[in-house]
Amino acid sequence: MILRQILRLSSLFRSAVSIHLRRNIGLSAIVFNKTKELDPVQKLFLDKIREYNTKSKQAGGPVDAGPDFQKDMNESLARLQRAYGEGDLTKFPEFKFE
Repeated sequence: MILRQILRLSSLFRSAVSIHLRRNIGLSAIVFNKTKELDPVQKLFLDKIREYNTKSKQAGGPVDAGPDFQKDMNESLARLQRAYGEGDLTKFPEFKFE
């Protein structure tokens, strides 16, 4: 009977250790991938995101947006202001809790 309990506890211990090791191996794989050179597709994707970020900061808004985009945005903002009242709808609201 004691032998069964010991075997049962050892199997529980083994399963807990294996789960712990799998998690740590998964996390270490992510860390090692960060230190290595990125996949060419990932690198291209990140480069495009960074390029868009710099362009949007220079333009002060959406990049390569034509007059149709601005017209649609103004119509949407007017519709929302009619539905929800006045105020600047392009900014996140400020909440004041007392």
